[in-house]
Amino acid sequence: MLRGRDDECREIRRLLDAPTGGGALLFQGEPGSGRTALVTYAHRHAAGRTVLAGTGLADEAALPYAGLQRLLDPVLDRAGTLPEQQQNVLRRALTGGGCPACHRLALSMAVLGLLAVTARERPLLCTMDDVDQGDRPTAEVLAFVARRLRDLPVAVVLTTGADTTAGGIPSHRLGPLGPADSRAVLADRLPGRPPEPVTTALAALGGGNPQALVDLAGALTPGQCRGEEPPPAAPPPDGGLGRAYRTRLDRLPPDTRRVLLLAALDEDGDPATLTRAARAAGTTVDALAPAEAAGLVRVGPHGVTFPQPLARSMVVATAPLAQRRAAHLLLADLCAGRRLRRALHLAAVAAGPDPVLAAELEEAAAGGEDGWATASAALRRAADLDPAHAAARLVTAARYAWAAGRPDEARLLLDALPAEPADPAVAGRADLLRGELELRCGAPPAALTALLAGAEALAGTDRAAALGALARAGEAACFSGDQYRYADLARRAQRLRRPDDPPATELTAALVTGVAATLRADHERAGPALRRAVVLGDRLAGAELTPTALCSAAVAGLLVAVDSAAHRLADRAVALARTRGELSVLPRALDLRAVAEYWLGRHEAATESSREGLRIARATGQANSVAVHLGMLAVLAAVRADRDTSLRRIAEIGEAPAPGSRPHALAQWALGVLDLVDGRHDDAAARLASLARTGTGRGQVLVQVMATPYLVEAAAHLTHHPAASAALAVFDRWASSTASPSRRALSARCHALLAPRGSDAAEQGFRTALRLHPADAGTFERARTELLFGLELRRSRRPRDARAHLHRAREAFTLLGAGTWAEQATAELRAAGESVGPPEREAAHLLTGQQLRIAQLVAQGATNREVAARMFLSTRTVDHHLRNIFHRLGVRSRIELARVLS
Repeated sequence: MLRGRDDECREIRRLLDAPTGGGALLFQGEPGSGRTALVTYAHRHAAGRTVLAGTGLADEAALPYAGLQRLLDPVLDRAGTLPEQQQNVLRRALTGGGCPACHRLALSMAVLGLLAVTARERPLLCTMDDVDQGDRPTAEVLAFVARRLRDLPVAVVLTTGADTTAGGIPSHRLGPLGPADSRAVLADRLPGRPPEPVTTALAALGGGNPQALVDLAGALTPGQCRGEEPPPAAPPPDGGLGRAYRTRLDRLPPDTRRVLLLAALDEDGDPATLTRAARAAGTTVDALAPAEAAGLVRVGPHGVTFPQPLARSMVVATAPLAQRRAAHLLLADLCAGRRLRRALHLAAVAAGPDPVLAAELEEAAAGGEDGWATASAALRRAADLDPAHAAARLVTAARYAWAAGRPDEARLLLDALPAEPADPAVAGRADLLRGELELRCGAPPAALTALLAGAEALAGTDRAAALGALARAGEAACFSGDQYRYADLARRAQRLRRPDDPPATELTAALVTGVAATLRADHERAGPALRRAVVLGDRLAGAELTPTALCSAAVAGLLVAVDSAAHRLADRAVALARTRGELSVLPRALDLRAVAEYWLGRHEAATESSREGLRIARATGQANSVAVHLGMLAVLAAVRADRDTSLRRIAEIGEAPAPGSRPHALAQWALGVLDLVDGRHDDAAARLASLARTGTGRGQVLVQVMATPYLVEAAAHLTHHPAASAALAVFDRWASSTASPSRRALSARCHALLAPRGSDAAEQGFRTALRLHPADAGTFERARTELLFGLELRRSRRPRDARAHLHRAREAFTLLGAGTWAEQATAELRAAGESVGPPEREAAHLLTGQQLRIAQLVAQGATNREVAARMFLSTRTVDHHLRNIFHRLGVRSRIELARVLS
């Protein structure tokens, strides 16, 4: 079974199973990508066909038509049926006489004719592996033949390197295997079932190259297979991939190999450094020309790059030890201004323990200025060079690997620690990191246990870290729906507080205090603590200004409903994490930014934040963060009544999240909104009421607070609604404790919905909500309130009063692109006696000249900001004109506008 090559195998079977006629396929790929395996697959499925097989040999590359001679030798006895001229040209070419340019067409036709004669008896399969490695004339003839097989029962399969092309032949580039297929290749060859971090680390190391994965699996020691020893740094040089690269490298001139090794070892790719290194080695960078021609490197103004993912590591792995040592020392002499790189080059040639060099590596790597992955490698090497301090450095290496977004690498480094490190602080730091890894990538209940152990171990030596562990433990409890455990965490945090704590430490303690008070509905105590955390977040500077601290402040901002501040803090966390390369914290920061954007009514921005968070979470193996972002995307789609997208996101979440967890609650919220949209009010109310169990501290209390307006809207259609009333009471206590007009507007709307129909209380509630909705934010929620108020007035037999609200709702939904809600507002308008629909006259006759120009630009895809810039208007003016345009044309979206104008 060829893992990850289903499409290519399908094409081969289609070619071989064709009832009449022939064809050709060209597979391009780097060494080890599976080209030969595909040729073998074609041979296995060539039942009923004559098979001619050849391979391009580098040793015969200078012999014209040598490859063609080996390929056709089994059928040369049939050449007598060819025209005499073709016989003579073919015989001369295949016996070393060459082929003048004027006879090349005749030679190509002779080969085509010979294959046709052979195929008269049985259909023919002709394959040439590594055609680019052999002589060029053979490749040219086979390409000629491959383009002319449509009416012949002849199939040709060719393989070449990644950079070789042949026009007119269907080509398939063999890309790297995906993570799942890479793990499957390893599982096929590894004994037993290795720990998941082992297979994940090997899959990443193999770079999706099938041969590299096979070589790695064959080279593992039993300890490496069990995860007790570090994995290899590269595929073995004596494996199949190493031999393939060694063959390619051996054909290069000595100076080329020398400079190529220097380029591979200088991972910064600084052109000036390489130029000086080449000069010091007695040559120049021009010596790389043969390597570039062979597709091993690309040389540009910004340095040398290796287009094939494993080429760099294989160049290093296959070089003799003495050459590697000399190259490292040469580069170390040239890295005077690059402290960490110099130390790494020296460490690569260190023959034994060297505590001084280990300390230099640790100091130079601090802060991750050269990249967290490089810093992690430095600390791993430092642990090897100084066994006395190995445990502490392995934990730091694991922390750096996690910052680089490599959780499995971090786990393997933690697994390499002694069962019980001698230093309790080292054990505490290890538990803290294990807990964070479990929180983002594994089992949140296990995260809680590890984080509590870490906090206990660090309490006496590093209070700031201990408080951070308690804050992450609280997050784990909330993620799992076990908020009742937060009270104990708050008590532990209180014991660690000091009056003179620095801002970052005070911020963490204030957050834990505020969250605990919020969860027990003690908003009088929660508010001051959380607002203090927001203030401290804005004051962070220097070493205390970290993405994690900013995220903590953003959480506090969301809990006290200062949405703009929360968004600002989360956005700063995102920007800082990007600048520092801290991939591990990016999904969390983007999650918080998306929630802030949801509350601000910026649903499109929230969707983009969640999409980016989803992409990064997947790339960094953060399964729990993946589920959270999918859940948020499902909610955002459901709120806009986009059923298909919401259900697709829910399906992507799968069944892994436990009931009561945050991803599960977000999925239920989305499904509840879809039930509401479809008029299944009983189902919607039941689903949304189940998000949390009031008074027990279990379930997703904070998610249910966000979903309460939808729960109340569904319950308003039911005779009895005790769950909605209880949820609204919780929402009211929170909303009234904040200074947020938008939260109070939602509260007023909810009370209006639960008031008797046609009552003064209902009307007053809606009017209060409309007065409180901010004019500069929350357009969607204001439109929802207008729609619900219009619905209330129409059903109270006040259609004339209803129309103004329904018109405003329809207009807002149309501008927001919320088509389903706009259609509902339109239906209510019609029910209220208003005739609405698309215009019967042409758009040009309904719009002013300026409106028509704006409409045309929007229909062409321009944003409001772009239209404003092109027409020298303010964005607000464009918004105003666009609302009038939509109203006059009776359209609901930009897509409909484009259709009308077409």
